[in-house]
Amino acid sequence: MRLPELDAILADINRIILGKDRPVRLSLACLLARGHLLIEDVPGVGKTMLAHVLARVLGMDFQRIQFTSDMLPADIIGVSIFDRNSGAFHFHPGPVFSQVVLADEINRATPKAQSALLEAMEERQVTAEGQTRPLPEPFFVIATQNPTHQVGTFPLPESQLDRFLLKIELGYPDPVAERELLAGADRRQMLASLVPRITPRQLIELQERTRAVHASPALIDYVQALATHTRTQPHWQAGLSPRACLALLAAARAWALLEGRDHVLPEDVQAVLPGVIAHRLRLADETIRSDVEAAASALIEAVPLP
Repeated sequence: MRLPELDAILADINRIILGKDRPVRLSLACLLARGHLLIEDVPGVGKTMLAHVLARVLGMDFQRIQFTSDMLPADIIGVSIFDRNSGAFHFHPGPVFSQVVLADEINRATPKAQSALLEAMEERQVTAEGQTRPLPEPFFVIATQNPTHQVGTFPLPESQLDRFLLKIELGYPDPVAERELLAGADRRQMLASLVPRITPRQLIELQERTRAVHASPALIDYVQALATHTRTQPHWQAGLSPRACLALLAAARAWALLEGRDHVLPEDVQAVLPGVIAHRLRLADETIRSDVEAAASALIEAVPLP
């Protein structure tokens, strides 16, 4: 049975992010699966707006971090400042202490600054000056990055890329959607008029419901077969890791819930596969530019259904 609150959320997002139904659904699936989202695309296609809209319709606190080349980890995590009146240092939390964190143009910052998000994304806590502090729940990082061939970018290390459940692209809108965008209302005004469809507590309940979506042994066999195929083919630098398999299964569960089902089908795995492998599989011959959709299609064709 389809959940009306999820349909309402998707409808609200699609009213502002025009002509991008699939990336929008993948973004919401990523959040339901308690993952983090990486969006790589050229400037101006709606990456930041998508993050704003998601936070708004889900009723969550939102902070934007604009990554720059001179950023320090303390700019993200926070810093202790001496209070003259009390004679002690007091910790001032950084913008990472929010439910939705937009790491805008994350690859504009140096690896030292990028690494400040590693513990937060994996452990949902940060350690500063010897003290560990939990982050709010739910906690969701949306990172945007410009294509790595652009000037002034520092490619994310593979260890950090692997922390993102999905990587997507928005791309340019089709002519019909772009026409509606140009002739319609201002997106910022539409964003301000949005009302939350659910509360953070209800979102946590939906995330728990996502975890409970059934994956049969045959379906798990299929996920393992996909991973094994990537590990045995010489044209990949390295195959999918166990963490990637868990990501694929979690994303497939969320996609199934969005489709109104309480069990995962192979079609759900195939639907989220491009977003899971986009930042994890690299061709052994780096002189060849890989097409994620083509790579996913080839992988799906090569591995028989259970």
